[in-house]
Amino acid sequence: MTRLSAGDPAPDFTLPTDDGGSVSLADSRGRKTIVYFYPAAMTPGCTTQACDFTDSLSSLQAQGYDVLGISPDPPAKLAKFREKDGLTITLLSDADRAVMHAYGAFGEKKLYGKTVEGVIRSTFVVDEEGRIALAQYGVKATGHVARLRRDLGLA
Repeated sequence: MTRLSAGDPAPDFTLPTDDGGSVSLADSRGRKTIVYFYPAAMTPGCTTQACDFTDSLSSLQAQGYDVLGISPDPPAKLAKFREKDGLTITLLSDADRAVMHAYGAFGEKKLYGKTVEGVIRSTFVVDEEGRIALAQYGVKATGHVARLRRDLGLA
């Protein structure tokens, strides 16, 4: 599994959204984009993380950041997730996990003491030119957005 580092080109992608549209990373050129990968919609940790990003979205956008949350869930499940939790971030479906593999966000991980293969909770900040500015693997859902804001020097 290849992991990305600061300075690497961010793998481009176009993925379906929960509302029937699609989003391409290339559409974000000229803005900074936070791309985060999470295992499954409507699970406790993923809900905490998505709600934290939603709560911070307007201040992140005011500081020039877009937020894209990516999971392997189908768009219909993502739509239920958005509605159930009042999410305002952009949710994308990577059903075949190709984008997760490209970012090194899918592979072996520890889950309850066992080694399993799955989504590695990861966050990337992509700069205005489409390069990785920050790559974080194996992040914790709780408190992640606050730590990310600190790492980015945001108030």
